[in-house]
Amino acid sequence: MRTLNRNKRTFYYSLYVKTEDVTTTGGLKTGEKTVTYSTPIKMTANISPATGLASTEQFGNLDNYDKVILTSDLDCPIDENSVLFIDTDPNYSTTAPNFDYIVRRVAKSLNHVSIAVRKVKVS
Repeated sequence: MRTLNRNKRTFYYSLYVKTEDVTTTGGLKTGEKTVTYSTPIKMTANISPATGLASTEQFGNLDNYDKVILTSDLDCPIDENSVLFIDTDPNYSTTAPNFDYIVRRVAKSLNHVSIAVRKVKVS
């Protein structure tokens, strides 16, 4: 019942690809790192309006999340390294995506996947 089509919202996700060291034009490492994500992928799922008691128990004592995404797609590739575009459309500043949510935890069961997400500000 929770994954009825009328309850689903469209959002986008990007999967983690790799982390690279930032180097100068002379080839010296700066100590900084850049993270590369895949091209944003469109998905629909049930997204909770805010956290609640049922969602808190679902992830144990994890209280540092804002919403829960619920999908019946058991092959959902979203993991703790993925970034999400829920309240915004996918856009980029230079080469980095301007996502608005990160994944805090993924909980899989026999019938569905629950994903706890936290709002972040990326500039």
